[in-house]
Amino acid sequence: MNTLNITNRLFALRRWLTPLGVFCLLISGSAQAQLSERFGPYELHYSVVNTTFIEPAVADQYGLARGSRRAIINLSLREHLEDGSTVAREMDLQGRSWDLTQAQVNFDFIEVREGPALYYIGEFKFINREWRFFELNFTPEGSEEAFSFELKKQMYIND
Repeated sequence: MNTLNITNRLFALRRWLTPLGVFCLLISGSAQAQLSERFGPYELHYSVVNTTFIEPAVADQYGLARGSRRAIINLSLREHLEDGSTVAREMDLQGRSWDLTQAQVNFDFIEVREGPALYYIGEFKFINREWRFFELNFTPEGSEEAFSFELKKQMYIND
């Protein structure tokens, strides 16, 4: 998907976006297309980005540490309704990340709510060119079904 299409989609979605949400969609669109995975009626949106892409004021507002060797995983969950619309859903969320040496971090997710937008952000440190592995377990609000999701991403320092 090219940058113009991503930009057009962002403008169409602007009524749902918050400053942090706009930031997350912009960086995910510039670094890679918006990533998501379906779990029945739920769609988990995710991105992993360096904190140097976050404006200092936004990082301060949400208590995020910026640095060339620091990154965040950003998650949001939407439920697809029968009428074709989607709605943000809370989730009970646990997650961890590790590298090839098995050095592990368990996430203490920050929940960000602004208007109808709902995001979960986990911070971690990394080494340049390191492969990071992520494992997430979540249960959507109002659901008894739990889901698991795994991904891997190679991290690069952005100077």
